[in-house]
Amino acid sequence: MTNATEADKTRSIRSYVLRQGRITAGQERAFAEHWPRYGLDADDTLRLDAAALFGDSRDLILEIGFGNGESLVQMAQAAPEAGYIGIEVHRPGVGHAMLAAAAADIDNLRLIRHDAVAILRDHTADNSLARVQIYFPDPWPKARHHKRRIVQKPFTDLIWRKLRAGGEIHCATDWAEYAEWMRDVFAGDPKWQNLGGADGYAARPEWRPQTKFERRGERLGHGVWDLRYRKN
Repeated sequence: MTNATEADKTRSIRSYVLRQGRITAGQERAFAEHWPRYGLDADDTLRLDAAALFGDSRDLILEIGFGNGESLVQMAQAAPEAGYIGIEVHRPGVGHAMLAAAAADIDNLRLIRHDAVAILRDHTADNSLARVQIYFPDPWPKARHHKRRIVQKPFTDLIWRKLRAGGEIHCATDWAEYAEWMRDVFAGDPKWQNLGGADGYAARPEWRPQTKFERRGERLGHGVWDLRYRKN
């Protein structure tokens, strides 16, 4: 799906830094009991194709870095007509998401434990995704770490290729400086149409549930910035 030149451009991008986390017995058990239903192995046969994954031509919505998966499961439950795919490298979060999905008994969700860059580059056809979601990514606040931020032009270029015509990328962050960073990445690229206001920010759409952390931050006066851009 990807030629050598495109692979070279994205070779140095990585969507995460793997940190160790404690996994509960229940989360570990979820892999044995629920991975066959919800999990996708990142092997040579994997293709993010609606017909292969869900048996029809439904919209595919991909979330990168879903954390513990609570909001992702809520979104999938609220829109059974769409197909949701979540990518997360941290095993406890994937286990938690599978437990929540099984408790809700939903079938329109699939989970991948792998690097999102590789999944997009090697396992996703161009012009195939309806929406890509990146919510509360690691802000890497120190200047020397900014190169580790996931929202960089090479990565947004890759996402642009994978979105269908009129497809959307939706980001959210609670770090003002990272919001400005993301806004500048998209605003300087004519391939994207801003779906927010003149300042580059959009209202939180109804499909994105607020997290407990976000609600707590709101009560404390912390800001949250949503950014929505459509593929031109």
